[in-house]
Amino acid sequence: MKRSREHGAHARNLAPSRSHGTPEASRNRRLGGAEIPTTPSGLCLVGRVLTFGDARYYGDTLGLRLNGPILGSVATPTGLGYYMVASDGGVFTFGDATFHGSTGSMRLNQPVRGLVPTADNAGYWLIAADGGVFSFGTAVFHGSIPGVLAPGSRLNKPVIGGVRYGDGYLMVASDGGIFDFSSQPFLGSLGGNPPANPIVAVAPLG
Repeated sequence: MKRSREHGAHARNLAPSRSHGTPEASRNRRLGGAEIPTTPSGLCLVGRVLTFGDARYYGDTLGLRLNGPILGSVATPTGLGYYMVASDGGVFTFGDATFHGSTGSMRLNQPVRGLVPTADNAGYWLIAADGGVFSFGTAVFHGSIPGVLAPGSRLNKPVIGGVRYGDGYLMVASDGGIFDFSSQPFLGSLGGNPPANPIVAVAPLG
């Protein structure tokens, strides 16, 4: 198994039981006849999976003791499985998703905000709120935001996620700032003219 590489978040080992922050205050909602912790916007913090249409159920983290809330689920490139990632960088794999490592046993400067699978389904990048990048499996490190910022400078707004882009990845901040770590051309961002409401995702075409 390829060792993970930490870039920009300055991690150190600690007991796996340590958790790292919650993006929104939680409350309970009734889903499928059970009380499930969710954020006010409806995000399920415990990783409950509900399927619709022809989507297949491969499992979830309901009932597991989590060190940090589940942030989301990402489908594998084949569509035959999915990853779940928690704010402490814990990674949970289902279907044909393969576990290659996580930051769940590290202390991070900023919580993880997303998981980006590689095209060959044999690795992934974890992206932290400060733009730090952790690579696992066949994922190749192409750079991180802390590695390119001038000393003493910081992001205007935190990174909220990322996507695969060409041979690397894009990151997006909540003000619409786009950070391109690939050989693909940079096409612009909203960072210089942020919208009134925060950006929540980026979606490349092609």
